[in-house]
Amino acid sequence: MTTTGSATAHFPVHKRRILRLFRPYRKNLLCVAFLVAGSSLVSLVNPFLIREIIDVALPQGRTGLLSLLALGMIVVSVATSSFNVWQTYLSARVGQLVMHDLRTAVYSHLQRMSLAFFTRTRTGEVQSRIANDIGGMQVTVTTTATALVSDVTTVITTVTAMLLLDWRLTLASLIVLPGFVWVSRHVGDELRVVTRARQRQFADLSSNVQESLSVSGIMLGHTMGRSRSLSDAFAEQSRRLTDIEVRASTTGLWYQSTIWIVMAAMPAVIYWVAGLTASGGRMSISIGALVAFATLQQILYRPAQRLLTIGLDIQSSLELFGRVFEYLDMPVDVAEPERPVTPARLRGEVRLQGVGFSYAGAERPTLDGVDVTVPAGRSLAVVGETGSGKTTLSYLIPRLYDATCGVVTIDGVDVRDLSFDTLAAAVGVVSQETCLFHASVADNLRFAKPDATDEELVAAARVAHIHDYLMSLPDGYDTVVGERGYRFSGGEKQRLAIARAILRDPPVLVLDEATSALDTRTEQAVQKAVDAASAGRTTITVAHRLSTVRNADEIIVLERGRIVERGTHDELLGLGGRYATLVHRDTEAAVV
Repeated sequence: MTTTGSATAHFPVHKRRILRLFRPYRKNLLCVAFLVAGSSLVSLVNPFLIREIIDVALPQGRTGLLSLLALGMIVVSVATSSFNVWQTYLSARVGQLVMHDLRTAVYSHLQRMSLAFFTRTRTGEVQSRIANDIGGMQVTVTTTATALVSDVTTVITTVTAMLLLDWRLTLASLIVLPGFVWVSRHVGDELRVVTRARQRQFADLSSNVQESLSVSGIMLGHTMGRSRSLSDAFAEQSRRLTDIEVRASTTGLWYQSTIWIVMAAMPAVIYWVAGLTASGGRMSISIGALVAFATLQQILYRPAQRLLTIGLDIQSSLELFGRVFEYLDMPVDVAEPERPVTPARLRGEVRLQGVGFSYAGAERPTLDGVDVTVPAGRSLAVVGETGSGKTTLSYLIPRLYDATCGVVTIDGVDVRDLSFDTLAAAVGVVSQETCLFHASVADNLRFAKPDATDEELVAAARVAHIHDYLMSLPDGYDTVVGERGYRFSGGEKQRLAIARAILRDPPVLVLDEATSALDTRTEQAVQKAVDAASAGRTTITVAHRLSTVRNADEIIVLERGRIVERGTHDELLGLGGRYATLVHRDTEAAVV
């Protein structure tokens, strides 16, 4: 997977895309801008009130004016605080909505990706993009827009007010800003590099946690005696992340310190410059105006410093946006048709014509020139050695992959011309690796049919020979299966998966070694149930145990992606070829 290149090179594109994220919330942003501008403008009144107090009210002993000016300062503080509360609420809401839109956009796009993407991408990497990368944008997305409007408004109005008071002192105050901008750009370049390294390390750490702290990972670590080495490996990754985090926190630290030193020193510089401009013992600016100017100067440097800091945040955040946009820009290699065919009813005839398939980077095709027809309501069994292409063939029917060449049809309609919903309703899949969510049995079954009644759940479970066992549990169908179903045995999980597929009642049923995890007795019982459920349904069975395919209407034998034999069980045994060899080996293994 490629990573984002130079953030600077991609900045114009990212900037436009980032702005588009805020487009749905234009009205709220206008309100925020109004509140921010109002707050910035109102806050500038105080220095002028201070000037009047020092130059007029106090020297002349005008207590009425003094009270009025003091009250005005209090009113300004109340108004500024009120503006700030409302603008913070609105900007936080808009920012969180943008974060929500990003998260859901990435998740929805990943849901459209084919199985190939997930077989080559670590789950922890995907989780890191959604959680860490988008989470890392939070401060920038939720506060940057508000801070930009606020600080830009404050800088412009403050500089204007300072010029009205004294243009010479204003020039003295602004002379250091170009240096700040120059240093800020160099710090930003370093921050982008650090941010890229930090997010990669986050992804590595997330992948480690996801793999090693799963139920499978814990079992493997304990049984292989690798728990300590796994802890050591995690500690090393965590140490590298710690080093990167320290580097990220200290990047530009001297730059920040320099700004604060200059800010602290500038009032003294202003008083010194004001003294130098004195002529004949009289200053060209009054004491009240000088104090007001110093106050404005402090108001100026805070937003100016924040603007430079925001620039650094934006530069580092561009790396995060780049990583997220990288996922959003990934092409969907198994795309839904723009004008899908919507057949009134699918009977279930499955046909593969000249089908070939190659995995990326493979030296030879996994499937090559496969031609097979399964009439509606009939059964096909696919057998062969490991790596012969059996599972890949089964994946082409529900479009988990698209055939590299040839065509796969259901009732004569190319599966690529069917909508995903139509195809999902037409083809039910029970794979070798059962996926169960950390939820109740009933919820896991209803994943196939959310509106299924309790009676339908029971009927499907009975067919799969799991109902009696579920009723023996204290919570019955409300039993929580645990992460990935680890509270149930392999055979029980497989029967739950079969019940889930039966509940959907598709015209085509694909069983990818669905009974491989069952003991012989349970396998025979479930096989009878599956046979009963397959009546009137097209069934395609990928089999490892050949005892489960004896009654199939047709059996095909794959070898290196090609069909080398086809026929019924008896016909193939009579040939004495590859199938007969497989059956003989299977029988010997069962005896042993």
